[in-house]
Amino acid sequence: MGRWDHSSALFPGLRLAVVAMILLIEVHPSLAGAPPEHILGGSVSAVSTNKTECSKPEACARGVMLPIWEPQNPSSGDKVARATVYFVALVYMFLGVSIIADRFMASIEVITSQEKEITIKKPNGETTTTTVRIWNETVSNLTLMALGSSAPEILLSVIEVIGHGFEAGTLGPSTIVGSAAFNMFVIIGLCVYVVPDGETRKVKHLRVFFVTATWSIFAYIWLYLILSVISPGVVQVWEGLLTFFFFPICVLFAWVADRRLLFYKYVYKRYRTGKQRGMIIETEGDRPLPSKVDIEMDGKMLNSHGVDFLDGPLGLDLDEKDLDEEETRRDMAKILKELKQKHPDKEVEQLIELANYQVLSQQQKSRAFYRCQATRLMTGAGNILKKHAADQARKAVSMHEVRSDVGDNDPISKIFFEPNSYQCLENCGTVAVNVIRRGGDVGKTISVEYRTEDGTANAGSDYEFTEGVVVFKPGETMKEIRVGIIDDDIFEEDENFLIHLSNVKVLSAEGEEPEDGESANHVDSVACLGLPSTATVTIFDDDHAGIFTFEEPVCHVSESVGTMEVKVLRTSGARGVVNVPYKTVEGTARGGGEDFEDIHGILEFQNDEIFKTIKVKVIDDEEYEKNKTFYIEIGEPRLVESNDTKGLEKKLTPWEEEPLAGKDEEERRIAEMGRPMLGDHVKLEVIIEESYEFKNTVDKLIKKTNLALLVGTNSWRDQFIEAITVSAGEDDDDEECGEEKLPSCFDYVMHFLTVFWKVLFAFVPPTDYWNGWACFVVSICMIGLLTAVIGDLASHFGCTVGLKDSVTAVVFVALGTSVPDTFASKVAAIQDQYADASIGNVTGSNAVNVFLGIGVAWSIAAIYHNSRGEDFKVDPGTLAFSVTLFTIFAFICVAVLMYRRRPEIGGELGGPRTSKVLTFMLFFSLWLLYILFSSLEAYCHIQGF
Repeated sequence: MGRWDHSSALFPGLRLAVVAMILLIEVHPSLAGAPPEHILGGSVSAVSTNKTECSKPEACARGVMLPIWEPQNPSSGDKVARATVYFVALVYMFLGVSIIADRFMASIEVITSQEKEITIKKPNGETTTTTVRIWNETVSNLTLMALGSSAPEILLSVIEVIGHGFEAGTLGPSTIVGSAAFNMFVIIGLCVYVVPDGETRKVKHLRVFFVTATWSIFAYIWLYLILSVISPGVVQVWEGLLTFFFFPICVLFAWVADRRLLFYKYVYKRYRTGKQRGMIIETEGDRPLPSKVDIEMDGKMLNSHGVDFLDGPLGLDLDEKDLDEEETRRDMAKILKELKQKHPDKEVEQLIELANYQVLSQQQKSRAFYRCQATRLMTGAGNILKKHAADQARKAVSMHEVRSDVGDNDPISKIFFEPNSYQCLENCGTVAVNVIRRGGDVGKTISVEYRTEDGTANAGSDYEFTEGVVVFKPGETMKEIRVGIIDDDIFEEDENFLIHLSNVKVLSAEGEEPEDGESANHVDSVACLGLPSTATVTIFDDDHAGIFTFEEPVCHVSESVGTMEVKVLRTSGARGVVNVPYKTVEGTARGGGEDFEDIHGILEFQNDEIFKTIKVKVIDDEEYEKNKTFYIEIGEPRLVESNDTKGLEKKLTPWEEEPLAGKDEEERRIAEMGRPMLGDHVKLEVIIEESYEFKNTVDKLIKKTNLALLVGTNSWRDQFIEAITVSAGEDDDDEECGEEKLPSCFDYVMHFLTVFWKVLFAFVPPTDYWNGWACFVVSICMIGLLTAVIGDLASHFGCTVGLKDSVTAVVFVALGTSVPDTFASKVAAIQDQYADASIGNVTGSNAVNVFLGIGVAWSIAAIYHNSRGEDFKVDPGTLAFSVTLFTIFAFICVAVLMYRRRPEIGGELGGPRTSKVLTFMLFFSLWLLYILFSSLEAYCHIQGF
């Protein structure tokens, strides 16, 4: 949001043109065919209780918070100066309201994001737990979300009535109608245009959209009825109260539409458990299911009669939450693969950060989140999503670094073998075993004793018994122990022996042992044996051709391994050159480059060679869950024909020339092993599994981040640090997410302009206190205070330049309070896959504006006047005309949106470029016409009501 696109840049110029035209009409009424009027000599009052007389301007009146700027009839130069001061102060107050509204919306996000765990008991007795939102999405959008979005307009109307002695004002109601027009025409038009070419966005909850759109238009029709039809010029108590009570009725209707209660109440429903964890699937049937398949959720039984529970805030949320789990995993896997291909040079942490940011961008967000994000981008507070993604990547890197440094930073030196298993041929002469010293103070001199021990090999006949002391001098970290191997011409099976470490000592600098009582008691705190402290040495017999086998019958490999290596072992002899054929065989995994590359060939074991490696290329298609198998087989080994091997082969097969009479079965088995043969494992089953790292990364990414954690705060310290910190607000180049960016000049300017408000509102309680309610209450009080000042500034600015309150409200106040919503809707239209967050909430907000903003204000005033035996009078002229005009244009707007759902366009937002531009121009023209006609009627250039 740091860089505004060209569509946004058009608005200031067009607005200035509209204002100039209105001022021109006011200054030169003859241009519009009306009789001349007095110019700037006075203005209308902030409170108007009688029919406006265009030829009789009224003087400026004292505001709720601000006094009149004396003297009241300044010179032209002073008027320009006063108008400039009022205008700059008005803009600055709008910035303040935007920032405190950001805190207000953050508290609403925290409140509506609260979750709870529920337990589901299936028919087989199995129980699972899942997490669901406490607040229903539709209810939260129409109550707290709409209140947060429209709080300035609502409070302005209420404060204006109370502050002016419970008399009807013009500024508040006109701001509400003007804001509704801006929301309906400009914001929706902009959202239609900013969606990338060729993409579309549809309203997901169409029933809810129809309900809120209907109530939105009905709200303004109702205003016209009570102003001009039912009791012209008078608002009775029942009219004000009914206007207010339409608000909960509207919420109820939207909730019913969301839950499909009215229609589905008369259709039998049945429920079954889905394959995914904790999912309840609803189907329609002819009769209720028997009780034996009832499902218990949090102690409540769900069957055909358990409709009320599932139709509540939990039922469909469960279904929707788990229904797309597998699809989400596939999407995440696809994202990671695309990022790897697009950025092959980036580190894993950077790829995870990019993927995390992309996932967060695609995650469905609330209106409150988009509002907070737009405000922070505009005021130099940075991109919430990128900051969170970067923090998560830094945490992952730091955890990796901590784990990798544990061994080296150990304060105690550990002495151990690395590796702990060695193999050698019988004719190798000696075998070298590595002893490692790791951690602690490498400047110390440390000794350790070693000693060999028989296993199946015997000292003196198979190897040389060895014992001694290894000394690590300062700076040395590796030593070798050498053990002699004895060769003979007797055929034997493979044998092994052990080497043990013991008795670690810390020596003096001269290499001598310390005297008793000096430092001997502190050896354990300096050095000790580590694991493994025993090494195993296997001696392979080299007197015969050997047995050929795989290490294990089954091998598990990750699909990300690339090229897997499988060892074919040659045991019980290594003399002569032997050829062993091998090949791959398909199982559930397919060859030919689909899951692996087919291979076949011959392994040629040279004399004294004890193993060979078969390499198979495994194809990495990065599936989330994978379990496919193929096989690698080895065929009969063949001793290569040569002069040496012919004699060897003859020597190795004595049973062909003379019988082995007199030998027992064990001797016969050993004798037969002298020629090349296959061992126990000649067919290796290879199981290809998903990459653990890839699966782990996908699991982390699909866990939806609670967005309340991103916009909320948990301490005053964090709030003040955030208030004085300027961050980069660019959000266009997602590829640069893995690289730290510096704030732009625009970010610094906006931070400088708003730092006062940021620091001031850092005193508001953090959102973690009282689950967000403390921040909610304090923030709405602050918004009310600033709104009272804004109302006075707007009224004084209007009377100074000669604009009526109705025109000032429509052009300036409605515009100033709607700018954050504009950019929030723009981001939502681009990032969200549905149109609900960008335009679906606009209709709901418009209805809430009337029902709360006007309903509460007029109810209070009507009750006050009724208690005194008086009527609460409201001038129906300008307001009734504006309401009627808006209602006509709103019908056109909704009709166009519905038409855009046709297949040739595909959705309310986006679509082909031509249709986008035409829709945007139409909607923007409707807004300009609304301002023009409302202004002309206010100055009596056209006839109103």
